Formats: sequence, C-alpha cells, structure tokens
Amino acid sequence: MSAFPNTSTVQTQSVPTWRQKDAKPFVQIEQITKQFGQFTAVNSVSLDIYRNELFCLLGGSGSGKSTLLRMLAGFEEPTSGRILIDGVDMTGIPPWERPVNMMFQSYALFPHLSVEANVAFGLKREGLKSAEVNKRVAEILGMVQLGHLAKRKPHMLSGGQRQRVALARSLVKRPKLLLLDEPLGALDKKLREETQFELMRLQDELGITFIVVTHDQEEAMTLATRIGVMNNGDIVQTAEPHEVYEYPQNRFVAEFIGNVNLFDGTVIDDERDTTSMRSADIDGLLQVDHGISCAPNQDVSVAIRPEKIRISREPIDLEVNATTGVISDVAYMGSQSIFKVRLNSGKEIRITQPNVSREMGNRLTWEDRVFLSWDADSCVVLVA
Repeated sequence: MSAFPNTSTVQTQSVPTWRQKDAKPFVQIEQITKQFGQFTAVNSVSLDIYRNELFCLLGGSGSGKSTLLRMLAGFEEPTSGRILIDGVDMTGIPPWERPVNMMFQSYALFPHLSVEANVAFGLKREGLKSAEVNKRVAEILGMVQLGHLAKRKPHMLSGGQRQRVALARSLVKRPKLLLLDEPLGALDKKLREETQFELMRLQDELGITFIVVTHDQEEAMTLATRIGVMNNGDIVQTAEPHEVYEYPQNRFVAEFIGNVNLFDGTVIDDERDTTSMRSADIDGLLQVDHGISCAPNQDVSVAIRPEKIRISREPIDLEVNATTGVISDVAYMGSQSIFKVRLNSGKEIRITQPNVSREMGNRLTWEDRVFLSWDADSCVVLVA
C-alpha cells in the first residue's frame, strides 16, 4: 500500500473544487507585487489555487510566471502582498521550512550519486532512519517506473529518465505543494508528450497540488486543470483549458493560445441573442449568437479559430459569416492540412482541415478560389 495519501478528487468529482461555491483555496496569493528597482516583474497578482489541482502558469519570456513561482517557493521576497499555503501565511518563512518542493528545468542531479542516492539525499539530510528512507525511495521509484535503474548514475540515463529521477526526488519528501519550472523543456517533442501524461498520472495518484510554469501552450492545455495566463506581470485570464481556448477574454489571450483569425468590425446591431458587425476584412457582415453590451458603432475584433471555418470550391449562399478568397499557401501536416487564404480585402487568414481520407484526389491546392463560412456560435467578440 502506498504511503502517500491518495486524496486526489479533481478527476472524480462531478463538480471540480474551484467551481464549488464554499471551497477553501489551498494556495492564496493576495495582491502580490515584485519589483526589481524600477521594473515591476509581478503586478498586484491575486490568485486562488485549490487542493489537488494541477495548475499551470502560462506566459512568454518576461511575463512574470517564474518570479511568481520563486516567491511561492520562498526564493524571492514579495515587495508587497502575501502568500498563504494551507491557511498559513508564508511571509518571512524560509524555503526550507515551507511545505513546498521545487523541480527545476535543469534537474540538478548529483552526477556522482546513483539514482536511488539522488532520491534519498533530502530524506537523509532530514535524519530519517535508513529503513524509512529505503522504503520511501523504493516506493517513489516504483511510481516513476525507475526501480530497475536504481543503481545507475545520471549520465547512464536518457533525458526522460533523468527528468523522472528529478521528479521522484521532489516528491519523495511528500510536500503539500510541488512547484515545477519548465519541467519538460529539455525533452524532445515525442518524449515530452509521453511525459505529460505520466506527470498527470502521478499527480492524480499522489493527491499533491502541482503548480507548473511553462511557456508552451500545448503543454499547459494538456496538463492543467486550470490555466493562469500571464502577460507583463499580470494574470490576464484564469480558467479551465477549454474555456481559455474557446472563450478568450481579450485579444492577447486569443492570439497567445493556439492559432486564431481576427477580423476587425464595427457593431451595427447589438441584441440580447445576437450581435452584428460590419467588417471590411470580409467585405460583409459578421454575426455572433450573443449580445456584448457595447456602445453603438463600437469597434471590436471577432476571433475565429482556424478549425471552425468551412472551406469549399462551391459558392455559399449566406448573408453573414461568409467570404471568399484564393489559397496562397498549403501545408500537409499528416493528420491535418493548413491553408492560408488571401481574402478579397487582402487580409490573409488560416484554416485547418482534418485529413480524413488517405487519397489526395481532388484536394484544394494553391491558387484555388475558395468560399468560406462559419457558424455564429464559433465566434468570440473581443473588446479589449
């Protein structure tokens, strides 16, 4: 039987913790600001993270995500604000006294120690008896499927195996909170994808709250129960992955997460159930299936994901959400094809289609005149 408490409930609850009205946050970040001289790296961020979440902080270089993680670990002191973990204020508490462990991108394994000695190092420093150390090390190496490599040195392991040793070393001390800074960045694409699912399995089995920092949108979408998107020191949206992708709250999130087409338009009719906009980009009307509560004649952007757009050589008899153009570029990606289409207005947009047939046949190609359309519920209006 595992010595780790199997308290994970995120995947089994009918209602996730963060949606429960009376749920108590496990990590509370309250108005945290971090300044380095005149530069503000983190700007008055407030965030609640719940027990057993696998939460991702997602952002580009300089967005503030790693600085926020280091403040959680105690490696940086906030300029203002406070952090609570499991109800305890962490102000003034040094890293080694926090119920937190951190896994770095570099792994930082001791090259002269075996796998099991690397994993056992922290436990021995705490003065645990040999029997307890051996028990915990064997258990965690079994969980990360490295028990058969316990006697090897790090240089004898693959990159993915070294990553799992570092993860085992971080978990063996049973922290309440595990912080992971770009944990999969050193792995190749295929191994990174495999390891993402391994990380999710371990987090679910152990019931430990994970906070992962990454710049990789696909990684965050795969791993996270929720994502906090950061930009210039601010968290600009916090939501579940599908919500961040399908309902971005602003133009930055829409463009940062995946691929998106943005059409500029001017509102001409804003009703409770529909909003209509005239757009020079498509030389016609855009329509969404919801109102947006905006001023008359307000300029907005309409976001449409590439996979939501239908493409055909046949003309389309639609008065809204339709346009035409010429294919300017094609990329065959195996499971899907990507088309770039130059509209009559000169704007170039991106469309993706699944390759459901093995035959090339009469597929669309360069310089084809095509007709495009999409549904009103595929659009999101962005006013910021």
